[in-house]
Amino acid sequence: MKKLTVSGKTIEEAITKALIELDTVRDKITYDVVEEPKKGLFGLFGSKPAVVNVVVLPDPVEKAYSFLLETLTHIGIDSSITKQEEGQTVKFDLTSNGEAARLIGKRGQTLEALEYLTNVVANREAESYLKVELDTENYRERRKQILEKLAIRVAKQVKVTRVPTPLEPMNSSERKLIHSTLQRFAGIRTVSEGKGIKRHIVITPASKKSH
Repeated sequence: MKKLTVSGKTIEEAITKALIELDTVRDKITYDVVEEPKKGLFGLFGSKPAVVNVVVLPDPVEKAYSFLLETLTHIGIDSSITKQEEGQTVKFDLTSNGEAARLIGKRGQTLEALEYLTNVVANREAESYLKVELDTENYRERRKQILEKLAIRVAKQVKVTRVPTPLEPMNSSERKLIHSTLQRFAGIRTVSEGKGIKRHIVITPASKKSH
């Protein structure tokens, strides 16, 4: 973490000096005033400059990248990481040599856990929230297509049989995808049930309440 103690005739002047010295901008630092400036006698004798401690805030993207690299190395996965930043979102794509299955885990649970932890690390002490998204070998898109097809297939079945059908437990983003996919599907409705890791969606006839 970069930090610097600087002085100036005013607090603003001291901060400006620090920004130049640290090669950064105002919204990427925090500062504490050590001493307020004091005017001397007749503005000449006994004057004291302002003194401030300036600290550069950690870059959340770099923190996320470093955490991912260290974690993957620790668990023995040799992976290259590419990033794409868009506004307050950064997407990391992990490319490994035949280790995609380990990275993804059962139903994406390992990738989800790693994504969650990376978000926690990136946003610790951050001034504004950064959303971190992880992917490997286009898993997210492949999973999306699988879930959309599953939702439509089960919805058609429920519409014919009139029997409520539960889907496998899913995380919140996947449940949201199912709800969205079937939002305009006539004759059925979707309901979330269960708690924690057992929370899942039940696809049910529109006129029949789920149990």
